Amino acid sequence: MEIQNTYQTLLSAIKSTYVDGQAAAIKAARRQLVLTYWAIGRHIVEYEQGGTEHAVYGSRLLENLSKDLSHEFGKGFNRSNLIYMRLSFIIYPDLTSLSHELTWAHIIELLKIDNDLERSFYEKQTILEKWTVRELKRQKDTALFLRLAASQDKAGVLQLAEKGKIVAQPGDLLRDPYVFEFLKIPEPHHLSEKELETRLLDNLQSFLLELGKGFTFVGRQYRITVDNEHYRVDLVFYHRFLRCFVLIDLKIEKLKHHDIGQMNMYLGYFAKEEFFEGDNPPVGIILTRHKDEVLVEFATYGMSSQLFVSKYQLYLPNEAELRAKLEEVLLER
Repeated sequence: MEIQNTYQTLLSAIKSTYVDGQAAAIKAARRQLVLTYWAIGRHIVEYEQGGTEHAVYGSRLLENLSKDLSHEFGKGFNRSNLIYMRLSFIIYPDLTSLSHELTWAHIIELLKIDNDLERSFYEKQTILEKWTVRELKRQKDTALFLRLAASQDKAGVLQLAEKGKIVAQPGDLLRDPYVFEFLKIPEPHHLSEKELETRLLDNLQSFLLELGKGFTFVGRQYRITVDNEHYRVDLVFYHRFLRCFVLIDLKIEKLKHHDIGQMNMYLGYFAKEEFFEGDNPPVGIILTRHKDEVLVEFATYGMSSQLFVSKYQLYLPNEAELRAKLEEVLLER
């Protein structure tokens, strides 16, 4: 039996070493591909900037390169990819600024962004949250940077671009609006709150991506009992970085003041009855289609600073309007 245990330990160690080695090799290969494509881009730019032959090839340079390189090396040298290789050197002239965490597919998506601040944000956020290429595309399509930047001052926008969205306090969790386009619910819709809740959980991976990094799902219709009466919180999460429960209530109809009072009660219950050593005070987020700022201001007067009301929408945001707001903020002195 001892020999068997020793052999199994050996076998397990070999398997682990092999799997780790494979992963390291794949990561190294992806990194080398990025470096190679960047270097090719440098050759193209340097050629364009000097040399008498440039005038001869002119605008057909990339077409000629694509034809000749594809003939010798096959895939990877179509004109589109050569354009991105060239652009990668122009946008990232300092090779050290290219993160080891970014694949060539990530970089292509970043190079498609014209605005430097937006590109920097998505680059930092991709690394922070370890987005796949598909997740990066989704966040770009839903204008995440513009949504976050819309509620910031100029300094806040610049910080987003420089560092990404850092969650250090409860208010950092918020997005306004939240976008649930992944539910594919056409307008006008007639869902009940229960149906919306069900659809969100059926698309939990996409929902967690929209909520942001650090959320762990705890339960739905989480029952609490106060004075022998039962209440249910729509969705309960635990945030790993803030070390606190996050309670979410969904509202289809117009938000009422008693909805805010109910969430405040939920927060009080969790602070007293669900508290464990090391936990921070719970956070409550009411997601509503219709948010009256004045009502929210009056209804939350004197209440916990951990209670927030945000809008959600079932379709992609108006990017032009968000971009106009961003321009206004950036023009501020």
